[in-house]
Amino acid sequence: MQNHGGELAGLLAQTIFTLGNRDIGLGQLLAAAGAVAVLIGLAWLIVAWRTGLRRAAEAAAAAERAREAEARMAELVATQNTLAGRMQALGEVFSSRQADMMRLVDERLASMSGRLGQSLTETTKSTQESLARLQERLAVIDSAQNNIQSLAGQVVELQAILANKQTRGAFGEARMQAIVQDGLAMGAYAFQPTLSNGARPDCLIFMPNGAPALVIDAKFPLEAYHAIRTGETPEAARAAAQAFRRDVESHIRAIAEKYFVKGETQDTAFLFVPSESIFAEIHENHEALVQRAHRAGVVIVSPSLLMLSIQVVQSVLRDWQMREQAHLIQREVIELVEDVNRLDERVRKLAGHFALTQKDIEQIVTSATKVTRRGTRIAELDFEETRSGERPRLKAVE
Repeated sequence: MQNHGGELAGLLAQTIFTLGNRDIGLGQLLAAAGAVAVLIGLAWLIVAWRTGLRRAAEAAAAAERAREAEARMAELVATQNTLAGRMQALGEVFSSRQADMMRLVDERLASMSGRLGQSLTETTKSTQESLARLQERLAVIDSAQNNIQSLAGQVVELQAILANKQTRGAFGEARMQAIVQDGLAMGAYAFQPTLSNGARPDCLIFMPNGAPALVIDAKFPLEAYHAIRTGETPEAARAAAQAFRRDVESHIRAIAEKYFVKGETQDTAFLFVPSESIFAEIHENHEALVQRAHRAGVVIVSPSLLMLSIQVVQSVLRDWQMREQAHLIQREVIELVEDVNRLDERVRKLAGHFALTQKDIEQIVTSATKVTRRGTRIAELDFEETRSGERPRLKAVE
């Protein structure tokens, strides 16, 4: 035992390793290990204690959380119950509101259906009226289109007339005849008469008091004028203007030579231009033609001037007719004065007879008045005898 103890002490004293300048033996190492083991145990105890504290804290926290959860669960249950009540109330309110809404929607739909039906009826009626008016307007448009087509055909015919020299001359003559016929009475004019020299003017206007007749010519040359209007170059227009001037001068000279017959026609004749534009062209651009016509005794007239001249002639004729009837009117007035004198004499005689008759009537009225008065007094008399026995007497009626 001692040996074993000595050996153990020797082992414990035996140096295991050297740390720095210090020898570390087995005993020291074991002492250090025991100290470490004690420290580890203390550390484990501390850790276990802390773990127990932490678990207790966690358990307390868990219990607190459980209590809070239970409280919240109770609150949630109460809230759910409240929400359930509210939901039930909301359901009832929603049901009643839904019924009211359905009823209101039905009423609105019924009202809307009635309005829609009325609106559709009114719209249909308005549409039918609009269609009827549209049909009438289409009929008017159709009629206007037919009139336009007819006018277009007439314009084409007029162009054809104006393109032909003979038909153009007939057109101007017809227009002149229409103006004369509208302005003068029958017998005051003659168309296409034959003069003593064999010439045949287009129209003669008979003047009063046996004065010579007035000649109207309607054969105005228009070819050169149309050439002026259709001239594409200034040279062509000038050439057409010269030709127009020559044609008009030649026509004025022919009128002066054929239609001026002394004692049969006036020394002035009318040259009728069937267009106002041609008349304006002559007076604006061909003043020399106007002067030459004036010197030759030919007056260039447009349709408006011819109508004015015809009105003047009509006034002259009317004045002449009034002067022709003036002596008849004077004789009738003289006879009327004689009749008035005889009437005055007879009226005076009748007035004398009326005066005598009036006097007789006055005397008759006076006598009738006296008779009336006497009859009245007779009616008022008392026929009984008076006390003296005398009978009453009547007074004389004045």
